[in-house]
Amino acid sequence: MLRFKPRFKLVLLHLLLTWLIISCRSPQLGEDITINISVDNQTYAVDVPSGSTVSQALQTAGITVGNLDKTEPPFYVVLSEGDLITLTRVEEKFETEQVIVPFERQVVRNETLPEGETRLVQAGINGLEEVTTRRILENGIEVSKTTVKTVVINEALPEIVMVGAQASFTPLNIPGTIAYLAGGNAWIMEGSTANRRVIVSTGDLDGRIFTLSPNGEYLVFTRRSNKPADEEINTLWAVRTKNLDPKPFSLGGKNVVHFAEWIPGTNSVAYSTVEPRSTAPGWQANNDLYRVSITNTSSPRKLLSASSGGVYGWWGMNFAFAPDGRLAYSRPDGIGFVDQDKGYLKPLLDITPLNTHSDWAWIPPIVWGADGKSLYFVNHASAPAPITSEESPYFDVSALSFNNEAHVSMVNSTGMFAYPSVSPIEINNKEQSFQIAYLQSVFVEQSDTSRYRLMVMDRDGSNSRLLFPSADVNGIEPQVPVWAPAPLTGQAGYFIAVNHQGNLYLIDSGSGQSYQVTGDGLITEIAWK
Repeated sequence: MLRFKPRFKLVLLHLLLTWLIISCRSPQLGEDITINISVDNQTYAVDVPSGSTVSQALQTAGITVGNLDKTEPPFYVVLSEGDLITLTRVEEKFETEQVIVPFERQVVRNETLPEGETRLVQAGINGLEEVTTRRILENGIEVSKTTVKTVVINEALPEIVMVGAQASFTPLNIPGTIAYLAGGNAWIMEGSTANRRVIVSTGDLDGRIFTLSPNGEYLVFTRRSNKPADEEINTLWAVRTKNLDPKPFSLGGKNVVHFAEWIPGTNSVAYSTVEPRSTAPGWQANNDLYRVSITNTSSPRKLLSASSGGVYGWWGMNFAFAPDGRLAYSRPDGIGFVDQDKGYLKPLLDITPLNTHSDWAWIPPIVWGADGKSLYFVNHASAPAPITSEESPYFDVSALSFNNEAHVSMVNSTGMFAYPSVSPIEINNKEQSFQIAYLQSVFVEQSDTSRYRLMVMDRDGSNSRLLFPSADVNGIEPQVPVWAPAPLTGQAGYFIAVNHQGNLYLIDSGSGQSYQVTGDGLITEIAWK
C-alpha cells in the first residue's frame, strides 16, 4: 500500500483545489467568448473578447450600426458566453403628398321655404392640403406613421343646403331691420318677420361680435380663424345688408373677443383686441382700442394704447358709447371715461372685483341712458360677514347721474348678468323719457349659473315689472335685451327681442304679450336697428 507523507498530501490537495477553481471560473479579460449575432435575416457566431458590451461586439464583428438601429439586449449590456444579440434595422422616412379635403355639407333650416323643399345656397368645393408624414420601419416593415406638418393650399368650401321648415307662427310687422345669427350664418328680417334672407352663409361666424350700424345698412361680425387658436382666434368683417348679393369684406381687425361697436354719427367701428394664448382662457387682453372706417378700410387708427387693465386685466374690458360719442369703459375693478383724443382712462367709480376662483373674470355691464345724462351699470354689492367683498354673490343694477353726480342703487340682487338695456327716447308732454330692460336672476346667490327673467322699469327705477317668461317657465340664458328702434302703431309699447331656447321672441314692453318668431332653435345672437 502506497503511503504519502503528510506534507505531500497537503501539496496534492492544493493542486486539486487549484484545478477545480480554474475549471469553474469565468473567462478572464484577454480571453475570447463566443456569442451569436442575428442581423439582416442572418445569424453569425462571433468570438469577441470577454467583458465586451453589445456595442463593442458589433464593432468587433464589423457590423455597421445606424443611428436609429436598436438591439436586444441594449448596447450597454456586458455579454456572456453564448449570448444572442438581435440587431433591428430602424429607418425614418419623410414623405410629402397633396391630399384632397372633401367639403362638408351643411344643412340650414329655413322657415321661409315650404316644408320639405330644398335649395342650394352654396356649392361645395374640395380643399387641398400638403401633408408631410413620418414613417418608421423596422427591418423593412412599417411600425408607425404620423403626420408632422400640414399646409393648407386651398381651403375647402362647405356645401350649404337650405331645407324648408315653414313654421306656423303668425308674421309680425316690425320697424327697422333685425339681424340674427343662426347656425354660423347671418340673416336679416325687414318690415315683417316673414321677410327673411341670409346675408352671410359662410357658416363660420363665432358670435363674439354681431352689431348693426344705426341705419341698419351694415353688419359687423367676427369669423372663426382657420389658423391654430393660439395664433389667431378670429377676424373682423362687415357686409352691406341692402345688397341683393351681399359680399362680406374684411376690416383688418383680428382677435376681437369683448368689444366692437359703432361710433355714433360716423361710418366707423371701434374695437378692442386680445393676444391668443395656449392656456386658459385662450387669450391675454390688450385692453386697447382701435377705430376703423367701414367705407374706407384703411389701416385702423389707435385710440387707446395697450395696458395691464387693472385687477384681472388679463380677461379684458368693455366700452359703451353715449349718443353724443362720449365713451365709457368698464373693467373688473371699476368704470370710467375714455379720453379719445389723448388716449387715456379717467376712472369714475371703483367696483369691488369678483374673485371667480376660475379662469374667467366678471366685467360690470354698462349702458348709457338714452339722453346721455346717466350711466346704468351692474354693481358688485357687499355681503354679510364672514363673506369677503370679493366673494360676495350679490349684484345690483345701479345708475350714475351726471346732472348731480349722484350714485344710486336702483334694483337690488339682480345677478351679475343683469345686462341693463335702454329703450329709445319717448316724448310725453314735451318731456323726454325712456325705459330700462334688465335681467333678474332666478337664483340670486348663484347668478353665475342661474337662468334669468326679463324685467322692465322706468328710467328712475320705478314701476319695475316682469315681462318674460312667466314664473312657471324656465328662464332665459344671460343676454342683452334688444329694443326695437321704434314702436308700431297701435302697440302698447316697444318690442324687445330675446333669445329663448335658440328661438327669437318679441315681447311688447307695454302689454307683456310675447310672440315666437322662429322655431329652428339655432339662433345665438340678435341685433336690431
